[in-house]
Amino acid sequence: MSSHDNSWVGVAALVVLAVVGAAVLPTLSSARPANEVPVGDVDANATDPTAESWTAVPSVELALASAPSGLPEASNVSVQEAQVRAATNESHAFVRVSWPDATADRNATGLREFADAVAVQLPENESARPPIAMGGTSNRVNVWYWSGTGTTEELLAGGAGTTTSFNQSAVDAEAVHEDGEWHVAFTREAEMAGNRTDLSGERDVDVAVAVWNGSYDERAGRKSVSEWQYLAMGPGPQGPPYETILWTVAGLAILFVAVVTIEGVRRTRGEAA
Repeated sequence: MSSHDNSWVGVAALVVLAVVGAAVLPTLSSARPANEVPVGDVDANATDPTAESWTAVPSVELALASAPSGLPEASNVSVQEAQVRAATNESHAFVRVSWPDATADRNATGLREFADAVAVQLPENESARPPIAMGGTSNRVNVWYWSGTGTTEELLAGGAGTTTSFNQSAVDAEAVHEDGEWHVAFTREAEMAGNRTDLSGERDVDVAVAVWNGSYDERAGRKSVSEWQYLAMGPGPQGPPYETILWTVAGLAILFVAVVTIEGVRRTRGEAA
């Protein structure tokens, strides 16, 4: 191949990179991490899980699986997905969790009776990701817990077996069971100090959920849980999803090969002529 041909291939490759880059870079710069839970804007009525304002908040479906546990049949759980919505107003943060459940289990007084329940887990230090299983000693987690018995608790944990309750809960929850689904809306002041997660919107915040089906004998460590997600509360992106990166690299490789192939065909035809 002559120096002229080499130069042509190099210029063509640069043109391809420039065109693809112009199309892809805006997407990359505006993309957030994978597993994003968008955060909408709502009014004070968001404390009600059936409030009209929730219909305008994007919903994300989270896959749930059994949590590691030494309890008998811990891997045998019934809830496989949950819908999560998150929102804020000028003073408060809201997280609504919905999941299918044919029965509303509210009684836990009998020996073999267990109430339905749901929990939202957030890192105490929102700038770092703690272990998913109830946090760790270097980064504890806040847990907002609602039970079908009507109780709401705010907990702090630094690993399995270390869970303690706050002396006074700052979290409220309202729940509705209708059409075979639970809808539970948690509410807390967004900006709080001490051992509570800051939800004032300074940065994205990790979040995970857990669900218990009482009539399926789910309790304690026998529960359905999600992986860590992101509440998109920060001012901007923190990097593109892995899928975007992979498809971008693959697209660039395919286009470069195409340019080289076209040039090879052109040279072959020129020699034949």
